[in-house]
Amino acid sequence: MSLNIQRNDQVEVIAGADRGKRGRVLRVIPDENRILVEHVRVVKKNVRPNPQRNIKGGIAEQEAPVHISNVLLVCPSCGPTRIGHSFEGGTKVRVCKKCGNIIAAKTKKK
Repeated sequence: MSLNIQRNDQVEVIAGADRGKRGRVLRVIPDENRILVEHVRVVKKNVRPNPQRNIKGGIAEQEAPVHISNVLLVCPSCGPTRIGHSFEGGTKVRVCKKCGNIIAAKTKKK
């Protein structure tokens, strides 16, 4: 299944304990329909020390995945919005449902 949200997109949380927070998408997990958003749903994790990898033990904070239905993409011109699709010059692009502007796709590294 193709998701409308890509890595490095700006999103806003619309449901849950972190409602209203905005952040950048760090990772997309399409198999589980979840994404990791920077500074959203931060949980504490106990970490064991590992001298071989120079890891100190203790309690670390990290982001937990958020379901894709609980976030909206933030359009640069009009704010949080749903996404539509259209074809521009033979390529499929994402379009803002509110203002109709094209949301630029991130270029993929090869």
